[in-house]
Amino acid sequence: MQKAEALIDDGANSACREDTIAAHRRAVERVITAARERLSEPISLQDMSRVAYLSPFHFNRVFHGITGLPPAKFISAMRLDQAKQLLLNTHLSITDICYDVGYNSLGTFTRRFTQRVGLGPREFRYLAERITPASVESLCAHYAELTGRAMQRASVEGFVDLPKSGGGPIFVGLFPAHIPQSRPAGGALLTSPGAFHIGPVPDGTYHLLAAALPPLADTLGYLLPDTANLSVGAGTGPVIVRQGKASGRSNISLRPMVLTDPPLLVSLPFLLADTLK
Repeated sequence: MQKAEALIDDGANSACREDTIAAHRRAVERVITAARERLSEPISLQDMSRVAYLSPFHFNRVFHGITGLPPAKFISAMRLDQAKQLLLNTHLSITDICYDVGYNSLGTFTRRFTQRVGLGPREFRYLAERITPASVESLCAHYAELTGRAMQRASVEGFVDLPKSGGGPIFVGLFPAHIPQSRPAGGALLTSPGAFHIGPVPDGTYHLLAAALPPLADTLGYLLPDTANLSVGAGTGPVIVRQGKASGRSNISLRPMVLTDPPLLVSLPFLLADTLK
């Protein structure tokens, strides 16, 4: 009887935890949706916590737990992602875009965009005019060569699983934070799901993130991926490289991108710019 009661209690507790997690996810999604509609305005932690119906302290913890990032960093990434879209899809001046995504200083906007996307706003827009199928093929060939070399001195190895392969390239990168922004410490390009090898990379603690793009008819999709057709994934925990080698293998299972995933700020701008020099 006691065992049966314990099993019932465990089941009830498990259901309660699942309900709580689902409620927290809905709260975070409400905040992200509301923030997306007012990126040109200041958004404070108190503003977001009111939308989530949680205290600021509790909301901060819940948001970090769901997305892997503090709210302010996630919103900052959303601003820069919106700036990327405006740069490629409108003729607005860079100054207008700066204000439209919530920055009050053109210098601050330009510096952060350059740091986190990989190129300055003007260079990013210019790159969109130069990218061609041939330049993408050159990039893939370049990365295939690097991947071959990495197999000999790989710091990080693992396997990428994609249940329904779309046939597009898969990018795997080591980043200092749980968001694909800035130049990765190392990376690999796969033409299909399978084993990857990254290295050598400096000793340190990294986050392993991957994204699979669908086959693209428009090369601009490499600069501004369609999130509706993007599959993403992350390693199960931080990757620690010591003496040039991570212990064990890091496997990633890709899934469709959802609202609570951090925006993909750096995809190919750094890499394409390097191959086009």
